[in-house]
Formats: sequence, C-alpha cells, structure tokens
Amino acid sequence: MDQEQAAGLTPFTLDLTFEETRRRASVMAALGPDWDPVAVLRGEEEAYALLYSGLDAEQRRTHDMLVAAGVLPGEGRGRAASH
Repeated sequence: MDQEQAAGLTPFTLDLTFEETRRRASVMAALGPDWDPVAVLRGEEEAYALLYSGLDAEQRRTHDMLVAAGVLPGEGRGRAASH
C-alpha cells in the first residue's frame, strides 16, 4: 500500500486489557476456592516419577537420549515451565 492509499485510512486501536482481565477472572472462578496449585504441582511430580519408574536399561537409555535432545523435560525443579 502506498502513502497515498494509507493517507485515507482511519487509525484503529483495540485495547484488550478489559477482555484479558475478564478472561483471567473467569479462569480463577472456574478453578474454585479449593484449587491448590502446590498440591497440583506435587501431583504432577508424582505422576512424572511414576511414569518413568519402571524403565528397563534400553528404555532408560532412550529416555536419557530424548532428555539430552530436549524432546523430553529433564529432572528437577521447573521442568514443566522450561518447555
């Protein structure tokens, strides 16, 4: 679009702050007052440990290779947030 065509356009801005605030409030309301993020994270850690607890040697090597390649998250804190 050249400057001559652009000159006829009306600037348009949209502030989504209100909608984002409404969306976040809706999410928190849906979670309810009993939602415990620490318990949720603890449960995820337990599930992850259980998921990979029974690997044989070959499966462990494959798992370690996938972790090293960044396909699977590694051990330790921040695992879920890092990928």
